Amino acid sequence: MKQLFFILLSIIPLSVCAIEKDSLYIPQFEHSLQQRFSKYEEFFCDACGCAAGNGSSGFESLLNPQFVGIKYFTQHYNAKENLFTNDLTQDQYFNTIQIWGKIPVTEKLSIYGSIPFQFHEKNTLQGNINISGIGDASVMGIYEILKSKNTFHQLNGGIGLKIPLGKFDEKGITGVNPNFQLGTGSWDYQLALSYKYQKNLFALMLNTDYTIKTENKKHYQFGNQWNYSTTGFYQFWRNENSILSGKLGLQGEVYDWNKQFGEIMPRTAGSALYGKLGFELSYKKWSLGSEVMLPTYTHLAGGDIEAKSRLSVFLNFGL
Repeated sequence: MKQLFFILLSIIPLSVCAIEKDSLYIPQFEHSLQQRFSKYEEFFCDACGCAAGNGSSGFESLLNPQFVGIKYFTQHYNAKENLFTNDLTQDQYFNTIQIWGKIPVTEKLSIYGSIPFQFHEKNTLQGNINISGIGDASVMGIYEILKSKNTFHQLNGGIGLKIPLGKFDEKGITGVNPNFQLGTGSWDYQLALSYKYQKNLFALMLNTDYTIKTENKKHYQFGNQWNYSTTGFYQFWRNENSILSGKLGLQGEVYDWNKQFGEIMPRTAGSALYGKLGFELSYKKWSLGSEVMLPTYTHLAGGDIEAKSRLSVFLNFGL
């Protein structure tokens, strides 16, 4: 099985994104690996590092049926300093600390929620610009659509809502990156679908989600966003109380045009593809994990913005 795992991952082009988002937490030791992976659940999470759409951590992958935790997520971009140069000289850093949790309501239905705190910075020729404050909260219902009798296959779907708690600054949309915001200022809607295959020590996740963004009170509308990812997981080591797991995969993001008063804003659409590599170490009910992402392809805002690295670190406690 270990040989099969590396063969499968060798066909995935690699690079890496610091998300919102990912864990292989197992709350306690169980008598069989099959039982442990049967708890594997997949769901969408808000995790937009800049709160305005330019950078999603996509799905979370959590083995524990319920948890609370804290996560740090950072993103780095290069952008044009002004319209009179083609050089990407401006460094932009989007940082998020979020409280998140997932609670089962029934055997098939779970509720996920998160509240982020944002602190962003961009380095310009005129000096550094910093913004900080609470970001947009998210809540989502995740439903188990089907699961095979042998538990090898599972399909989950989710419907969610993003609540505009973060401040939207109208002046910020005049810059190279209009996503340099604490929030979108709009109520946005999220749809998610995930497929999981698992057997023994190996699991493979295929995920896609779509965010529908609405016009805010300032008549600005960020473009809809489509995310997709494929990730392989493998348990490398375990004992009575601890488990070490690793993951490797790809994540893509596609952004539609932003609009103002219903008019398309030029050089706001784009796409990016990242490779990601991560791990999780669990001890009893505690789980510590990290993920790093690097772009294999980036074309954001008509080439005015270049995605660089992402990194996330989380600490969860199983309830």
